[in-house]
Order: sequence, then C-alpha cells, then structure tokens
Amino acid sequence: MYTAYVLRSEKKGKHYYGHSKNLENRLKSHNSGKVRSTKSGRPWIVIYSEVFDSKSEAYRQEMFFKSKAGYAYLKQKDII
Repeated sequence: MYTAYVLRSEKKGKHYYGHSKNLENRLKSHNSGKVRSTKSGRPWIVIYSEVFDSKSEAYRQEMFFKSKAGYAYLKQKDII
C-alpha cells in the first residue's frame, strides 16, 4: 500500500505534497531534517492522505495535488 499525502509546516504554514510506502517513517524523516526541501519548515503535520494499491497511483495523486486543478480541489475540500 502506498500513500499520497499533504503536510503543513507548523512553523511557516506552507504545504508539502508527497507519496510514500510508509507515511509514519516518511513524516519522521521530514521532521528530523533528513529531507532537504522540508528541513527549514519543521515541524510538519499530516493534514490529508489517501491510500493506493500501487506506487504509480500514489505518485499520480501527488502530481495532481501539485497541479492547478489539485490545488483547487484541496481548497474546495478545506484541506488547505
């Protein structure tokens, strides 16, 4: 199982979109400073996630979140 997720920085209020096979471990990586792109925004919290059967589906959803339509979808659902 793979997860597409949205994180919010409690420090900066910014969002990060990603996918992972193990969301709990990935969040620990983000919050421990091991991910260069999220290091300055620590701490991060998961505000939304969706589970998929395949990595490609989760990646496709991550790319959707990063698109203009995905941003509108997340805004409409009051996720971001």
